[in-house]
Amino acid sequence: MSNPGANLDVELSLCQLLNPAVMANPYPLYARLREQDPVHWDPYLQSWVVTRYADAITVLNRFSADRAPSPEVFKALGCATLSPIAQLMTKQMMFLDGTAHTRLRSLAAAALTPRRVQTLHEIIQAVADRLIDRIAEQGHAELLADFAEPLPSILATEILGTPMADYRQIKAWSSDFGKMLGSIQHAAEFAPQIVRSLNEAVAYFRDAIREQETKPREGLVHSLVTAQIDGARLSEEEVIANCILLTAGSQEDVTNLIGNGMLTLLRHPEKIGPLASDASLIPPAVEELLRYESPTQQTIRVAQDDVMLGGKPVRKGQRVVALLAAANRDPERFTDPERLDLAREDNRHLAFGWGAHFCFGAPLARLEGQIAFNTLLRRLPNPALESGHADWRINLSLRGLQTLPVRFNALVPEKDSQFVSQ
Repeated sequence: MSNPGANLDVELSLCQLLNPAVMANPYPLYARLREQDPVHWDPYLQSWVVTRYADAITVLNRFSADRAPSPEVFKALGCATLSPIAQLMTKQMMFLDGTAHTRLRSLAAAALTPRRVQTLHEIIQAVADRLIDRIAEQGHAELLADFAEPLPSILATEILGTPMADYRQIKAWSSDFGKMLGSIQHAAEFAPQIVRSLNEAVAYFRDAIREQETKPREGLVHSLVTAQIDGARLSEEEVIANCILLTAGSQEDVTNLIGNGMLTLLRHPEKIGPLASDASLIPPAVEELLRYESPTQQTIRVAQDDVMLGGKPVRKGQRVVALLAAANRDPERFTDPERLDLAREDNRHLAFGWGAHFCFGAPLARLEGQIAFNTLLRRLPNPALESGHADWRINLSLRGLQTLPVRFNALVPEKDSQFVSQ
């Protein structure tokens, strides 16, 4: 394939995100892209990068999600050891279009009925309170390890219908898969560990499927194994592939929502008091935190035909990166987009995507975020960063911190709960 943008400014390439200084604040880079070349060919990604809100909507609505890399693609990128993952990705709803996508999404939806979500609401609150109980008397915490990571991991076991005691292992797998989703090129050094995690997760969910035959338990595994549409059921490989996908997605996005959101609030301490005293302000605040520091920064689509996009000729088969985080700060769509406005009314952000592939777990992620921020701000008075420096993980797609050390006024724990294993 010829390089249609060989003469474009390499200073606009997303490869700059591999620089920790740029990763700490990528928004000036995104703004330059949006202003200077809003539909930009990136030689590093071998993809077009789209940064305007309207163009991102076009890409999410009209371009194909069928983009699972083949074994040949992994080999060309120097990641041949990741080739076993290619077969798995072709069975995940994230990488499917049309009836195949609709079928998988409809079957998975059976695990998150309104009744089930209400039950999960109670569990989320109980888990959040118990995690706070463990740190409330200390006056300080590493908020990712102590709260933002275990909360969605514990909930993932409830959604899956697997033993809660397995949440640490499930979190470890999720972290490894997140490295690959962020950038295949950058994942090369982690390839052996990613493949090990894949093999372990496949074996784990295969055993979970077998257990459903003798000890059925409500959850995603049970729903995918037993659900039928027009008499059709998922294959065992499809069940395993989508359990892995939904497990990883549900954890990484929520952990990053909580971590990124708390860092943003701690950098705007005047915003904390009103939120801590009025829970009704939390839902719109969560939406603004999603827009302002989107946990998922980008998603990829593929051109199904030759098409003009923003005045650029995109050829059939070329990849297009919809840079969601840039679109979420597009001044043509959002008033004063660089300002954190926790009461922003017109806030149809793209943090969860758009259209047919709008994030399957968005309602639950929002609920987890609302409960998490309400609990943290209510139960940890006067929170502040222990260090003004924040270390971000190097990941082109999933934006999240490595650590988040905070201090606060120590309190006596509020209550105990049965939902977190010791």
